[in-house]
Parts: sequence; C-alpha cells; structure tokens
Amino acid sequence: MQIRELAEEVSRDNELAERIQKDPAGELRRLSAEPAYKSDVWVYRGVVAALGVAVVLAAAGAILLAALGSDVPELLIALGSAAVGALAGLLAPSPTPS
Repeated sequence: MQIRELAEEVSRDNELAERIQKDPAGELRRLSAEPAYKSDVWVYRGVVAALGVAVVLAAAGAILLAALGSDVPELLIALGSAAVGALAGLLAPSPTPS
C-alpha cells in the first residue's frame, strides 16, 4: 500500500484511524504485509505443476487419439492451448519491476 493510498483510506475509515492510533507499528506492519499469493511459493509451484500436467495430458491424449485414427476433440485442443497460455503468463517475467 502506498502512502497516498494509506492517507486516503485513513481519512475514509475511522476504525482504521483508531487502530493506527492504538498500535501504529503493528497496524502499519499488518497493512504493508504481502498477500499470501506473493510470499507462498508452494501455491505458485502447485499451480505451475497442475498446468504442466494438463499440458502433458492434453498433448498425450491428442497424440494417442491421432495415432488410433480418431478425431481429436476441439475441447482437448482448447484445454491444452489454455494451459500452455496460462503457463506462459505465469512463467514470463513481469514487465514492471515490483
């Protein structure tokens, strides 16, 4: 949270202003804490692993169906493509430093 955002929030929320008056260091520490999705690497790894499994299963299923002479369902292609796109979005570096 930026200082300007904090000032606006304190001016709107009387309860927050009271909590800051009672325990300034503790409340500011609580407000500045990173969200769990940024600090918990296991959630990130789990999502990447699940998407990776989805990509592998979709590719293997499409190859198997094609080898057996069956048509590959469009849903399978869409799921595989979506999983690849999601992985690319998660693994690509952020364009802004943060």
